[in-house]
Amino acid sequence: MPLNQSPYNKLPAARAGSLPARFRRERVLIVGCGDVGLRVAQILRARVRLLALTSSMARTSELRARGITPLQGNLDVPDELRRLAGLATRVLYLAPPSGSGEGDPRTLALVRALRRRGLPSSLVYGSTSGVYGDCQGEVVVETRATHAETPRATRRIDAENSIRFLGRATPVRVGILRIPGIYASDREGGTPRARLEKGMPVLQASDDVYTNHIHADDLARACVAALWRGQAQRIYNVNDDSELKMGDYFDLAADRYGLPRPPRIPRSTARNQMPLMLLSFMNESRRMDNSRMKRELRLKLRYPTIA
Repeated sequence: MPLNQSPYNKLPAARAGSLPARFRRERVLIVGCGDVGLRVAQILRARVRLLALTSSMARTSELRARGITPLQGNLDVPDELRRLAGLATRVLYLAPPSGSGEGDPRTLALVRALRRRGLPSSLVYGSTSGVYGDCQGEVVVETRATHAETPRATRRIDAENSIRFLGRATPVRVGILRIPGIYASDREGGTPRARLEKGMPVLQASDDVYTNHIHADDLARACVAALWRGQAQRIYNVNDDSELKMGDYFDLAADRYGLPRPPRIPRSTARNQMPLMLLSFMNESRRMDNSRMKRELRLKLRYPTIA
């Protein structure tokens, strides 16, 4: 469906005219309206009514300034989510799972709230490519079985399962975006510059892993496309066309910034020289195939490669 076409456009004129003005436009609810959510809002603000769930009173002024109606609520307090039922015609869910446990009660609470009444026509969930686990550098398509190797990825799989159950049990057209590393020069932590300036090492070539990326603007455009064009119960790899190993990525960035390339070290000594979180990313290697995203979402990347 084109972005400027609302389901209400198909109603007979008299009936459409009888609807309150606030219900004549598509209403898009963003749950987890951080950097990417705000980029989505910038794309949609002239076309739809935007709503965003926030647990922070401090963010309400910022959201209103960007044309977004803030809704107070906390994903960790299910009773606070009841007001979301029936509010939105489409939902974009970008909030991460909780930081502990094997399951994701946040997603379950949101799904239960949305099912109370007035289901949205579509719901898109931003997941992670980490659900594939280590693929030893193989090309990964969406039909590949998940193989979470970290608690973080396990919780994401639980969230995906809750979203997919909603799609099977109701008419909601759900979609799941599997997202790798997000970069952008105007995104906090969106470039490797700080790490390069600290001189942090990367793995030597023989131990290195393939890594995948997507520019934050292209990710936002993919989210919008999935809300309107995504097929029901569909998973999409959302990544650019780069096929780089992690060390080569940092070398490229160093050259662009005019900084020294990072030192290369063997995996055997990496544990003593790298943070555990960073090391966990270096334990997984895969090359994500984005053909389905391009074909079905009809997304032409503005930033097709890291370069």
